[in-house]
Amino acid sequence: MLPSAGCCGGQLSHSPPTRDIDTLAELAFRDGIMDRIRLREKRFEERAYLFVLQALEYCQAQLVERRHITGRELAEACRDLALARYGVMARLVLEHWGLRSSADIGDIVFTLVELGLLISQPTDTRDDFTDVFDFSTAFERDYPWNRAHTA
Repeated sequence: MLPSAGCCGGQLSHSPPTRDIDTLAELAFRDGIMDRIRLREKRFEERAYLFVLQALEYCQAQLVERRHITGRELAEACRDLALARYGVMARLVLEHWGLRSSADIGDIVFTLVELGLLISQPTDTRDDFTDVFDFSTAFERDYPWNRAHTA
């Protein structure tokens, strides 16, 4: 997935890009965008959509050169960013926003694609996000201090 020209050129507002995950928190939708999103998908809080876009930028920042990001890569970036930003509270925060599975990330992405805020490839599907990771495994069992006890 890549942001469309309309996504970053007029629909979103954010600070100059840096590799620091804290500056990603400044991303915000411009007026009217969330209303358009709500007409298509009501399950997720605005912060969930912004978080997925932040994870897209987080993933791109890890690359040598910007390129298309697969559904799996974006879902994994969401997981990694949530753990980096929210630590042990990651699952609770994401669930508060309505995200309960990696498939939910795909639903957010394709809502943004349908609105022209992200660009997808013809081979991209919602199924690319299905079962990429399990929330209880990623945010609880595999949390760093739990891994130390099971090793």
